[in-house]
Amino acid sequence: MEHVTRIVIIGGGPGGYEAALVAAQLGAEVTVVDRDGLGGSAVLTDCVPSKTLIATAEVMTTFDSSYEELGILVADGAPDAVDPARVVGVDLGKVNRRVKRLAIAQSHDITQAVTRAGVTVLRGRGRLGTGGQGLDGSREVLVDQADGSVESLRADAVLIATGVRPRELPDAQPDGERILAWTQVYDLEELPRELIVVGSGVTGAEFAGAYQALGSNVTLVSSRDRVLPGEDPDAAEVLEDVFRRRGMNVMGRSRAESVKRIGDRVEVTLADGKVITGTHCLMAVGSIPNTADLGLEEAGVAVNDWGQIKVDRVSRTSAPGVYAAGDCTGVFMLASVAAMQGRIAMYHALGDAVQPLNLKTVASNVFTDPEIATVGYTHADVSCGKMDAVEIKLPLRGNPRAKMQGIRDGFVKLFARPGTGIVVGGVVVAPRASELIHSISLAVDNNLTVEQVANTFTVYPSLSGSTAEAARQLHIRKREGAGS
Repeated sequence: MEHVTRIVIIGGGPGGYEAALVAAQLGAEVTVVDRDGLGGSAVLTDCVPSKTLIATAEVMTTFDSSYEELGILVADGAPDAVDPARVVGVDLGKVNRRVKRLAIAQSHDITQAVTRAGVTVLRGRGRLGTGGQGLDGSREVLVDQADGSVESLRADAVLIATGVRPRELPDAQPDGERILAWTQVYDLEELPRELIVVGSGVTGAEFAGAYQALGSNVTLVSSRDRVLPGEDPDAAEVLEDVFRRRGMNVMGRSRAESVKRIGDRVEVTLADGKVITGTHCLMAVGSIPNTADLGLEEAGVAVNDWGQIKVDRVSRTSAPGVYAAGDCTGVFMLASVAAMQGRIAMYHALGDAVQPLNLKTVASNVFTDPEIATVGYTHADVSCGKMDAVEIKLPLRGNPRAKMQGIRDGFVKLFARPGTGIVVGGVVVAPRASELIHSISLAVDNNLTVEQVANTFTVYPSLSGSTAEAARQLHIRKREGAGS
């Protein structure tokens, strides 16, 4: 009888369910242990819900910022210099009900796909057993179920994909009503009148921009010099300028020490003693990996000082037969990377051909308005000497399609090797930058040159035409450099 490899996956997010599908296709006997519903935080409380909320905000921003320039008339009194009232409003309760409905539907679709593939889904909390590795090399996984019982599973390989949860400050505990973690905003029925967002990373910037567009008066508290400190500095500067122009109060170099609720208001005390008040406060100060009480130490699974599981480029941990994927590893906190880590783990565990994870081909996007998309080597990599490259930045304001659509903010930036002209990175700041980055991703992944990108036909007029134009300008710069 042919041996069937047993795989147990702890966690049903992108890293877990994508791994389950691959393992099942490769003939393994697969069990996914999940506590909250397949899809994980990416589907239920983070990526899908937040981007659905942002989709509504994006429509409002587009209308508010360009309807007059595009010649659109509003019968019920368009705002003017005398009466700057908003033309459109939002029913946040209705928006949030749609958000949660779509998240649940997506989770249901994932569950159906996984079960159709022959995967067993167990509802409960999984952890590595204390027995360690058996004589046959298998691992024990214990499942704490809702009724209090514990089920023991044996696995030839285990994948841990338990994700993260919002980080909480000791003096700023969320209450779900006025002080909110990002997982709690979808229970709001009314739009926060005065929202203070603490934290200017990706999560903070996305929510700050979205609620400003929906009609809240937003104050963004950033402990750093600028918003999005981890992104391209030119891109972050554009976004911060847009935020300020739209009326957001952006407070740089301001660290929040505590947040407390006083009746129907909140008080945020900063490190310099200043106190700012609002009706609601959203805490976006990072995340904590869900790696406690999983039996990792006893199983020999190493974690770093932040509790993230250490993995290599094929998702192996320090313990034989144990793999990890997704945000709990801290490698690159994107759903696409989690899914790839999970697939790679299964290819490796089941003896299939495997290509180690290459983070320099990962495309990422910040879903603000405008969006910020990046791929490959960055401005920071070039500045510190990690990559020798030349760069070009082409503002979108000269693009004919951008002019037609009333787009005034944004740019395309390319990085290329000075000798060969091979494209090694890029940044797009624009509406739908998440779609526009794909052509640059293809160039980076396939070592295309600026000449190849420049000589590829683009539609006229189109925003993507700016990518080809940037490549043409890099080609000219390369020729001038060679001739000097």
